[in-house]
Amino acid sequence: MSAYYLVDVREIKDAAKMEEYKARVAPVVEKFGGRYLVIGGPFEVVEGSYQPVFPVMIQFPSLEDAHRWYNSEEYRELKQLRLAETLGNAVFMAGV
Repeated sequence: MSAYYLVDVREIKDAAKMEEYKARVAPVVEKFGGRYLVIGGPFEVVEGSYQPVFPVMIQFPSLEDAHRWYNSEEYRELKQLRLAETLGNAVFMAGV
């Protein structure tokens, strides 16, 4: 069953460091079977009050693969970089 990682970057503290993150993260995501479905916008809110700023959605073959990526040695440094230089929210979701 597919799984999804959704992060909504609400604020970027250091744009140059986030450019470094973006340049390095895709090969790590792909190594764990992930593929980007959404990077930024445009988007349209049709219900409720949620106002995404910069949503990113990655599909993985399973929740196990998503967790292996997120907790991997290969992603550890990049994750710390992203967490230090952004404010946001992130969730894992199981597909149907």
